[in-house]
Amino acid sequence: MDSGSIHFIDYGNIMAITNERKIILITDIIDQKVRKEKEIEFYEKELKKIEEKLFFLRKEQQLTQFIIDIIEQEKVVDIREQMYERLESQTRVDTDDSG
Repeated sequence: MDSGSIHFIDYGNIMAITNERKIILITDIIDQKVRKEKEIEFYEKELKKIEEKLFFLRKEQQLTQFIIDIIEQEKVVDIREQMYERLESQTRVDTDDSG
């Protein structure tokens, strides 16, 4: 065997390429492919989870911004102020009725 030559050896369903002391088994390559496929599947599932979380976070952010916009535009009625106004108007009605 020369030091620079490559030899193909067939062991049934296992093929090997030898070059001096280097041996690559096709089963090792297939195992590596399967591991990579499983890793890709794992990260695709994780990505899906992250995308779902991002979706809901964005919706919450939009809702929070909507609430801020409403408050800034004074579309929210101050409940305390409204209660005072009702009490004042009721007090006026009560004093008008008694006099």
